[in-house]
Amino acid sequence: MHEELLSYRDRFPILGDVTYLINHSLAAMPAAAEDNLREYARMWRERGIRSWGEGWWDMSVTVGDQLGRIMGAPPGSIVMHQNVTVAEAIVLSCFPRPGERNRVVYEEANFPSVRYLYQAQPQLEVVAVENDAAIVDAIDERTLLVPISHVLFKNAELQDVEPIVRRAHEAGAYVVLDCYQSAGVVPFDLTALGVDFAVGGSVKWLCGGPGAGWLYVRPDLAERLEPTLVGWQGHARPFAFEPELEYAAGARRFLTGTPNVPALYAATAGYDVIEEIGVPRIRERSLGLTQLLIDLCEEAGLEIVSPRDPARRGGSVTVSSPDHAAVHKELGERGIICDFRPDAGVRLGPHFFNSEDELRHTVAQLADIVESGAYARHAGAVGRF
Repeated sequence: MHEELLSYRDRFPILGDVTYLINHSLAAMPAAAEDNLREYARMWRERGIRSWGEGWWDMSVTVGDQLGRIMGAPPGSIVMHQNVTVAEAIVLSCFPRPGERNRVVYEEANFPSVRYLYQAQPQLEVVAVENDAAIVDAIDERTLLVPISHVLFKNAELQDVEPIVRRAHEAGAYVVLDCYQSAGVVPFDLTALGVDFAVGGSVKWLCGGPGAGWLYVRPDLAERLEPTLVGWQGHARPFAFEPELEYAAGARRFLTGTPNVPALYAATAGYDVIEEIGVPRIRERSLGLTQLLIDLCEEAGLEIVSPRDPARRGGSVTVSSPDHAAVHKELGERGIICDFRPDAGVRLGPHFFNSEDELRHTVAQLADIVESGAYARHAGAVGRF
């Protein structure tokens, strides 16, 4: 199987130039994304406004349906947006006057963009707790929303979702599952999980690039909730240009304005590959690669920050270092593309197309950088990405 997955390497041009281990942040671009963007440009050039009726207008749903096949969501339950912040803001807009049920509970390690959104709402009381187990204990009858990360971004810890969903529903709260760090590398079924909402994007393991975020709404909720952050795509008859709002049926009412068409063209190139291989096969390969990284790092005396238990580990491995930013910069100069997070470590994210030899080379270089002190010349380095 490994050889078969490695045969996909030629579909990702950047792999010929560098050791690319940052798929947890911006996955390698499929060559087909460039072809798709040319098709978008061709349609705009040759078909003009007719393109809307020839597929563009419905892409917010049709592309979402492809993600639904990957993530166990029924047709029509996922709609596309620009990013997770917009998607969660639309969810939040369904509850403009929460009253006494105004608490939002999440873990301290939640992604900052999500935290900022809820912190900025004056009508909400935010409760941040230590971990996924503490979320279960913190949910009560005052809890409105539980926006949780499926996989934590700093250390790739896979969260225990089922007890959170169960407790939230007992208390009458809604769960918003952020699948950004799991979609495309960890198998899951949104229907089986029973979450109320799920969000994510395409930049990471889905190999879809920026600008293609997504929002899943549980079908029964989509028929009765009414978002106040809404646009003309969310109207029952958008091209009637009626002066009063009438919500579209289902998740379409969670749409806003004009879709990000070029981003959706690019994203489907990544989705095609993920759907073709299947996430279970990708997960098996990922666990093998991350375990190899852990073993190699331990042999080299490097400290691992990520969970060793494969059942609790996402797709990346975080390695502690004397100076994360400086070590990261030196790795980049040696042709190894990765990233780091403050107070965590250097993050290495192999995908199904990475080879064992690339990981051995990476850890050997990382160990040399730390042992030789080569990173010291980059002291004070910062990294935006």
